[in-house]
Amino acid sequence: MNRMLRIALLLLAVSALSACGFHLRKSVALPPTMAHMHIDGDGNLQRALTRALEHAGVDVVDQGGTGVAELTLPVNAFNTESLTQGGYARITEFAVHYQVAFDVTQGGKTLVPRQDIAMQREYSYDATDSVGNASQVQQIQQSLVTDMVQAIMFRLEAAGRQPAPVAKP
Repeated sequence: MNRMLRIALLLLAVSALSACGFHLRKSVALPPTMAHMHIDGDGNLQRALTRALEHAGVDVVDQGGTGVAELTLPVNAFNTESLTQGGYARITEFAVHYQVAFDVTQGGKTLVPRQDIAMQREYSYDATDSVGNASQVQQIQQSLVTDMVQAIMFRLEAAGRQPAPVAKP
């Protein structure tokens, strides 16, 4: 009887998950033109993009060349803005903005035109805990980098699904 109850609960949980629309995320499918890629950039975003591209089966190379797609990151910047002020003109809330622009070319041909992506997170500031605030900003920035990598990967995949433009006579 106990075994039947466990099986029934397991089946109920599986059916509830399938009914809510939950699906495991598949790996990003990039086009063959992006099978070998060089990333022109530096910092946390470049390292995280390298890991994501390698996970998607892309060979990330150190130098560009023939048959190598070039992902360029001309803009990769964080910015902090004060949102609200408390008593005695103390800032109590900040926003961390993250701006990234990228494009992908290969042999002078544009595979993905320049894309501008902006993201932001807001957080409350505690003037009595300056050490905690610095680590909070660092955690927010890392979260924004992770989300930015995901947004870039989705855009690369979408670009691969687009049909190649036909030259007009």
